[in-house]
Amino acid sequence: MKHTGKARKAALKLILISLVTGLVLWVLLFVGSVLSTILLGIIVPVLVVGWLLFAIFTLYFFRDPRAKVPAESKVVLSPAHGKVDVIDTLAEPLFMKGECQRISIFLSVMNVHVQNAPVSGKVAFYRYSTGQFLNALRTESAQHNENVLLGFDASEPDRCKVGVRLIAGVIARRIVPFVKEGDEVVRGDRISLIQFGSRADVYLPKDARIRVKVGDAVVGGETILATLP
Repeated sequence: MKHTGKARKAALKLILISLVTGLVLWVLLFVGSVLSTILLGIIVPVLVVGWLLFAIFTLYFFRDPRAKVPAESKVVLSPAHGKVDVIDTLAEPLFMKGECQRISIFLSVMNVHVQNAPVSGKVAFYRYSTGQFLNALRTESAQHNENVLLGFDASEPDRCKVGVRLIAGVIARRIVPFVKEGDEVVRGDRISLIQFGSRADVYLPKDARIRVKVGDAVVGGETILATLP
């Protein structure tokens, strides 16, 4: 499956940076002899324990399970792990070109933060927008926060449009897309990573049949959100 291991590489990169930073700080403290032996005996264990806890949490946060993609046809899968907190109808002018159904999914810091392709087909639209970093718990963050809008032309049914907006939050301040406009994807493929807490909006045709409800927990690449006409 495409992009396997990218989340783990991102986690290891952060851990390496934190390790180097910790070692530099320790060397400076040691060479400078600013602190007494007793004080060093207190600070060094605290730094080591703090770094170990950070490393464990980072590896947990960047976990990247393999999706068990259902075989059912003409379905839209959840692109994200999280909880459905909004199902409504709105206008999306950039890709859907008008009124559509929206399913909004909130990702807490405890959720997997790798996203998956909701349908098989082509990435027909890509738009990165700068913005604020409001708390992703607030649904209006979709309108104001930094985000990436991906538009998919589904292959089943042919050329049916499905949009996914990846939204940064107050903690999640980096969206890392794995795909670009023109790429072909298979349902369940890894398409992006949002680092530390966020939201994902899914845009569906008006005649799609929604199969989830507000409050449902969803799994990226596995949970069926809707059936396409």
